[in-house]
Amino acid sequence: QVQLVESGGGLVQPGGSLRLSCAASGKIFSIWQMGWHRQAPGKQRELVAVIGRGGLPNYADSVKGRFTISRDNAKKTVYLQMDSLRPEDTAVYYCNAAISAHPSSSPDDYWGQGTQVTVSS
Repeated sequence: QVQLVESGGGLVQPGGSLRLSCAASGKIFSIWQMGWHRQAPGKQRELVAVIGRGGLPNYADSVKGRFTISRDNAKKTVYLQMDSLRPEDTAVYYCNAAISAHPSSSPDDYWGQGTQVTVSS
């Protein structure tokens, strides 16, 4: 079984920074796209950023220039560096990854349990 475990959430003042981490473990042959989504109270879950196996990132317009996604393939870990945080960034942040368990299998989608990020003075 595959698990994604997030860490790094918390309370931060507006303008501050946080770094989220998400480590994959279990029966893993290959990790394809990895990403971060978030869900604020009363709102739908939305994409924040994704990164391909080769390291090419894509960002939601709302976080461009403030957030940076990266990955360490050897550690099976994806990161989200969040700078210049705003109150509207407050949400539960979820890690997501497409992972193949075998050389011949198509990737399945996995999600972490979520980590709370609160931006408030």
